[in-house]
Amino acid sequence: MGPGWSPRSGIGRLVAGSEVFSPYRVEVFSVCGIAGFWQRKGGSVGPEALRAMGQRIVHRGPDDQGHLLLTETGRSSREIFFDEEIPSIEGRVEVGLAHRRLSILDLDRRSRQPMGRDGIWMTYNGEVYNFRELRDELESKGEVFHTTGDTEVVLAAFRVWGERCFERFNGMFAIAIWEEPRRRLVLARDRLGIKPLVYHDDQEIFSFASESKALLALPNVPNELSLEGLDCYLSFLWVPDPLTMIEGIRRVRPGHYMVVDSSGVTETPYWSLHFQPREVSLEEACEGVRDQMDRSVRLRLASDVPLGMFLSGGIDSTAILASMCAAGQNPESYSVGFHAEDLSHEVVPDDMAYARVAAEHYGARNHEIFLQPDVSDLLPRVVWHLDDPVADPAAISTLLICRAARESLTVLLSGMGGDEVFAGYPRHLAHRVAEIYNHVPRWIRRGLVAPTVRSLPGSGPGRLATLGRNAQKFLRSAESSFEDRYLGFGTYFGISGKERLYRPEVRESLARHDAFSIHREHLAGGEGLDPIDRMLSLDLATFLPCLNLAYTDRLSMAVGAEVRVPFLDHELVEYAATLPPSFKLRGRTRKYVLKKAMEPRIPHSIIWRRKAGFGAPIRSWLAKDLAQGISDWISPSVLESRGLFRPEEVHQLQEDLRTGRKDTALQIWQILTLELWMRAYIDQRGEEPAN
Repeated sequence: MGPGWSPRSGIGRLVAGSEVFSPYRVEVFSVCGIAGFWQRKGGSVGPEALRAMGQRIVHRGPDDQGHLLLTETGRSSREIFFDEEIPSIEGRVEVGLAHRRLSILDLDRRSRQPMGRDGIWMTYNGEVYNFRELRDELESKGEVFHTTGDTEVVLAAFRVWGERCFERFNGMFAIAIWEEPRRRLVLARDRLGIKPLVYHDDQEIFSFASESKALLALPNVPNELSLEGLDCYLSFLWVPDPLTMIEGIRRVRPGHYMVVDSSGVTETPYWSLHFQPREVSLEEACEGVRDQMDRSVRLRLASDVPLGMFLSGGIDSTAILASMCAAGQNPESYSVGFHAEDLSHEVVPDDMAYARVAAEHYGARNHEIFLQPDVSDLLPRVVWHLDDPVADPAAISTLLICRAARESLTVLLSGMGGDEVFAGYPRHLAHRVAEIYNHVPRWIRRGLVAPTVRSLPGSGPGRLATLGRNAQKFLRSAESSFEDRYLGFGTYFGISGKERLYRPEVRESLARHDAFSIHREHLAGGEGLDPIDRMLSLDLATFLPCLNLAYTDRLSMAVGAEVRVPFLDHELVEYAATLPPSFKLRGRTRKYVLKKAMEPRIPHSIIWRRKAGFGAPIRSWLAKDLAQGISDWISPSVLESRGLFRPEEVHQLQEDLRTGRKDTALQIWQILTLELWMRAYIDQRGEEPAN
């Protein structure tokens, strides 16, 4: 055992530069939750605060826990405590690291974190899929390993290469490293933002965690609403990085690392995606896409616990199923659907029928789950798990399918990311349609098309209402410049809508705030690119990590499940960025190159089906299950007490939806979600709900 190591209760002591390292700590993948702090210039946070931080995210790692405390006991010596439970200690705590573990591979309880060597300590959430190759390279440099998994490889990679190690990792991760010799803290987040990492800095105490609710366990972190975050949330349904909905809490940006030392805090990008289309034949591109998919899926199949996948019967999930079968897997799959009465206000294709075709074609053991949630009971807990408010009802579907799958599986592969990588969203096509529409004579657009579209119902059941709400949203932005048009396609409360909604004092406070500034910065960085690649670049930097990945991570971890996303392997993403935009959107066909690449593998009916998207019957829920919740949660008296919105404007949104005048369903969902979030995070400081 290492010098200074004591087997007594797992507590070790580090004195005057010696090291503590347990050769019995074994780990492969460390999907979990992390938290910690550094009291740089004062502060009085003690051991119980660290325990409380870990307890707030116990759902992320119910299988095991570990804590590290560095305490000040004089100028020449320091003490390290490392155990499942935190002992009573004397002296001021300077550094604390907490870890909650969900066991995926190598289930021995000895595989614990934080892990340390040579005075460098790490708590780590995620998976580095290429750790075996990195281990071989590090061994060639003289590194000796005591464990069989990726955590020690990540630690050794940092010791050898420093911050350059993050460029070498292929995976999803959020990492926090305390370097005792250099007296600094290093944080890093994976390239695409699959794993979350937030922080707070008041100049005395720097704290970090997987989720904001853990930071709110510290008394120095204020639970104050960020008006800038609110303004962005109303625009997009979510808050863009690096902002959060809590004043003073920020997110580490995807593809960045952060160094905290005596001189301050610096954040540095270690990866950025460059769109550089090259001349390539369609046949070569299709072969490359297939090869990249197969490689990415193979990397993500390692597991000592049951592994399966989400199967929607769409091109993305079926492509993953094809690659799994090509790798010799016979996977279990899960498909989700809703009953006809829940879809009375929605017009979507029958996913379940296509999922059956895919499962039968590949011989997958498919589980069909028809969801009938009690939304009014479920929504408050979903909002608490989301951490920041995310007003996408697909979050509820995600929680329910993960909960059902978790009865037999721990790891699930998802097709998320395919739309952002290969141009699969309706708004990508809407941009192309708008370019054609703007060549139509103005008198026809204004005198014929616009009045006809305005006459269509904006909400309600049936295909005509669906056509109406989509056409009305299209026309609101179609004639704008490229930037304003694409931002408009993804906006829910426009500037005028927010001005009507806000109370005067809120409107005045936000007079100089531009909710689109972060988006415009990303778009400006892509000037000169084809509009398709500019849209994809923006989606990958904002929409993907802050909406889709955010709710998928929080709600899968809420039930102790892990979701892996093969389409977001950075090598696949970089390869797609070299393909001509015309391969992604050709005519009216989205994801053209992916569809052509999968033609030899996937049934024709699935490849060329109408896109459905992953969602939930929000309009039916608002009309039925949540009718009482609307009355209770966003009543005029509640809105008055919050002091943010004008109650009469919220009432008008409800009337517009009820009468079919406008489709305001997502706007009402935003306000409902916000109120439940305020109760959990502003009123209760992020404490877990009782039920």
